Amino acid sequence: MKLHELKPAKGATHKVKRIGRGDGSGHGGTATKGTKGAQSRTGFKNKRAHEGGQMPIQRRVPKRGFKNPNRIEYKVINLGQVEQLAEKYSITEFSLENLYINGLIGQTDRIKVLGNGELKGKFTFKVNAASEKAKAAIEAAGGTVEIVK
Repeated sequence: MKLHELKPAKGATHKVKRIGRGDGSGHGGTATKGTKGAQSRTGFKNKRAHEGGQMPIQRRVPKRGFKNPNRIEYKVINLGQVEQLAEKYSITEFSLENLYINGLIGQTDRIKVLGNGELKGKFTFKVNAASEKAKAAIEAAGGTVEIVK
């Protein structure tokens, strides 16, 4: 076998469809676009969400709700989860850097501590927000909460 003898496997290549190059090509005449109508003409451009005159879906479906552009999204940590996370990742300080390094949050995520569950150990929290109940529970267990902006 030589390099000049190599060729693709049978059926691997297809003949190129050359449109509008005369009747001998098999794709002349209307150039595979049908006979009449806007789609057969030059310069035709189909608009996004155009459904051929049928009422488009964005107009059929009613508008609902409201998206607040100023909403601040937080990743939530409940006090009930803290013990498990501390054991699994062997951390005592819950800071944004520690949580990011351990793959628990993304680089731009914000953290809020909520007071659901019980806290037994002494932990340090450096987070973006914390509920009053969570703050009280952490300080009662001997830990500290620092709010970082």
